[in-house]
Amino acid sequence: MKIVVADVDSVGSDMDYSIYDELGEVSYYGDKITDENAKERLKGAEVLLINKSAITEKVLNDAPDLKLICEFATGFDNANIEACKRHGVKVANVVNYSTASVAQHTFALLFYLMENSRHYDEFVKSGRYANQPHFCCLDIPFEELDGKVYGIVGMGNIGRKVAQIATAFGAKVIFYSASGNSTCTEYERVSFDELLSRSDVISLHCPLSDKTRELFNKGAFAKMKKNAILINVARGAVVNEADLCEALENGEIKAAGLDVLNPEPMAKDSPLLKIQDSGKLFITPHMAWGSTESRRRCLEEVKRNIQAFMAGAPRNIVN
Repeated sequence: MKIVVADVDSVGSDMDYSIYDELGEVSYYGDKITDENAKERLKGAEVLLINKSAITEKVLNDAPDLKLICEFATGFDNANIEACKRHGVKVANVVNYSTASVAQHTFALLFYLMENSRHYDEFVKSGRYANQPHFCCLDIPFEELDGKVYGIVGMGNIGRKVAQIATAFGAKVIFYSASGNSTCTEYERVSFDELLSRSDVISLHCPLSDKTRELFNKGAFAKMKKNAILINVARGAVVNEADLCEALENGEIKAAGLDVLNPEPMAKDSPLLKIQDSGKLFITPHMAWGSTESRRRCLEEVKRNIQAFMAGAPRNIVN
């Protein structure tokens, strides 16, 4: 079996990709499969492993032997699923591999903002702390998560993990199900408007869909508390970035922590670049999913997906 592994750079050069070599004839590429290079790279390929490559009708036309696409991710919106169906190509994703990593990063973003960590770190490193007469500095007040209302959009595996952690910190968890299909009964389910009006913190863990695209827009920010913090580790397009920028600049909400943007990489003219105050806006480069352990689990699960497909018992097929 001929296997093509693309997007290696996005999963990390510190990973061991040789785990795939025993499965067949394997070719590795650090960059994406594109409409321009697909015909050459996918000649005779039956299995394609990707992370960010866009699978278009043209790519599929140029890869007539392709049978299986394996995502190094849970999300699969980079693959044209309907086109894959027409071409008889199965798409498999990986589930629950990054739950611990994303949940951890959610709170890394939140606490950085809540406690104004950059400000206090710079205060110490500047020498100002060493030159003051008393033992502490509290010039920017901070609050506890204990007793706050923590709102969650998307109560899947990651949302539930975040809910558990927030509860452990003493927060009251409420959630909104954008799909309307949640079976979660452990936490209070509310309408979207109620989530906006009650929450001190809102974190996003939902997939991108017609129901969630730009869910957080000008109207939504106007309904949030002025001291609210928004955390987005879901998909960039769930938030209207121009509206978020305006809400932050006008003090409609207190702060935002983002790990995902629209587009990615970040647009050179993104309105968010206007906000240089890290106590108000903290952005990381789509890394929440990427702990060492998470990426290792991802590669191993993709291998299992391929092995299952070869054995005639496909797993994690999304189409």
